Amino acid sequence: MRPERFAKLKAVLDRRQPDLTVLAEDVHKPHNIAAILRTADAVGVTDLHAVSPGGEFARHRGISGGSRKWVRLHLHRELELAVAELKTSGFHIVAAHLSSCSTDYRKWDFTRPTALLLGSELLGVSASAAALAEAQLHVPMRGLVASLNVSVAAAVILYEAARQREGAGLYDRCRLDPATYREMLFEWCYPRVARHCRARGLPYPALDAEGFMAPREPVRSLRSALRGRGKAPHTSGAAS
Repeated sequence: MRPERFAKLKAVLDRRQPDLTVLAEDVHKPHNIAAILRTADAVGVTDLHAVSPGGEFARHRGISGGSRKWVRLHLHRELELAVAELKTSGFHIVAAHLSSCSTDYRKWDFTRPTALLLGSELLGVSASAAALAEAQLHVPMRGLVASLNVSVAAAVILYEAARQREGAGLYDRCRLDPATYREMLFEWCYPRVARHCRARGLPYPALDAEGFMAPREPVRSLRSALRGRGKAPHTSGAAS
């Protein structure tokens, strides 16, 4: 782990927005999945939620140019369960959905904990999903088509959220809790070691100020286990 790389990862984590997320309802086209993940990472979204009956979201997120590594994906079996979980966590659910009661997306206060609900490419947000949302938002259209592509709508709305949050100073301080910060930082720095630890129920090794793993016994065991699979993880201090 190069010190400059470690500093960059920390700087990105420092700007993550744990109370801004996306809930995708049956978005299944690969290019839309990739674009939504890229935008989510770009505006500092920490977690993305999806209801994907056909499993496309999990399968196709790998084409997102690496964004999948930086945005955690949570898959849900049913939309109602996903909405209930998000509401319990304090999120306001807003649907990107044109209707008689929808309002201009710029009027919503995105400095509040917000989950942006997106619908499928063909049908948009379902009627049952729209009914679960606290508000329905639309992007004003001045041409002949009625709506934007789902990934474009997501980008437009999420960048408005970022604009409001930047104005409110929400990117100026770290907003992740310390435990989540340490967990995500380790996973970003050492993904292979993190997978090894999770598979065996091991805690993540501590990182020093330069991003190296402390030379403790669990780290020595990890190095031995991974040496046969490729490059061993870097540690600070004396080698075992």
